[in-house]
Amino acid sequence: MAEGIGIILLKFGFILLFALGLGGLLTWVERKQSAIMQDRIGANRASIFGLRLIGLFHPLADAIKMFTKESFTPASAEKFLFTLAPAISVFFALIGFAVIPFGDKLIFGDTVVNLQVAPLNVGLLYLFAVAGLAVYGVVLGAWASRNNYAMLGGMRAAAQMISYEVALGVTIFGSIMIYQTVDLQQIVHLQGGTFWGWLPAWGIFMQPLGFILFLTVGIAETKRVPFDAPEGESEIIGYFIEYSGMGFGMYFLTDFVETVMISAITVTLFFGGWQVPYLLADGFHFPWGEVWLLNNWTVALFQIASFSLKVMFFLWLQMAIRWTLPRFRYDQILRLGWKYILPISLLNIVLTGIVIMVLK
Repeated sequence: MAEGIGIILLKFGFILLFALGLGGLLTWVERKQSAIMQDRIGANRASIFGLRLIGLFHPLADAIKMFTKESFTPASAEKFLFTLAPAISVFFALIGFAVIPFGDKLIFGDTVVNLQVAPLNVGLLYLFAVAGLAVYGVVLGAWASRNNYAMLGGMRAAAQMISYEVALGVTIFGSIMIYQTVDLQQIVHLQGGTFWGWLPAWGIFMQPLGFILFLTVGIAETKRVPFDAPEGESEIIGYFIEYSGMGFGMYFLTDFVETVMISAITVTLFFGGWQVPYLLADGFHFPWGEVWLLNNWTVALFQIASFSLKVMFFLWLQMAIRWTLPRFRYDQILRLGWKYILPISLLNIVLTGIVIMVLK
């Protein structure tokens, strides 16, 4: 039986809760992880009835502050676009999750639920289209602010997006050549086999260079350290300099949601997505011959947990990079994109084609 509108809305609500929940939690993770790396205690002051929970109430305190703080609009600003721009950024950051598969199938009686909000057969193309539109919120917000420093940040963001958007597409051409599809669910299914009878057939083993390039470009697309020239707190403050209250809050949240998005795409393309090694639709089939049969709901829970844990690992990795590397100069960012990552990505396509031809 086909999925009803209620099930589709339920899936959409789940994925939004996943993205927004992780995005909000990352504000705490960033404080605590940086504190651990710098031998500090980190955020631990916010409390409810004296209960602090190692600072977990800080995201809630941040949200209350953003909602209650005055949202100031400069007198010379283009008021409509100034108000709309942050919403554009967070909107395009969120709708990309619609095509990310977080599991295979869940059976409700005679209804089969695909654990993907929008099972598009061109899901990868949809993702790149959405990623390309996200920068409009940044540029419009900067221009509408009528502030020279904000405009400088917006132009930096636009130039950086152009430099790395091309490379972002080229880095995954090798994966497309191997899997012969741009359907994300199908790509995950094709990573369900094994090499030599025991090694998971994940994209990282087929495209190791593509993975390194994609993750680098993905971090650049999030505009976070070491690619945070559009913000540049010590130089220009950034495209959001005139924003306060929830306007700033939406820009702030967008950065973290994009970080979750890059982690989810990386997991989907290179680390098997929701795949668990040796787990098939009816349970575990281990290389040494043992079989552990499971019902459909248990298998689905394993798949969702696998996807979530992989995403959390890459969130941790991006935070570690963010608090380890210094910011690149603006010219270094553009040089890295055009002179190094793009040519190496093209070389990866050539090498992948040669390997495919040899193995045929």
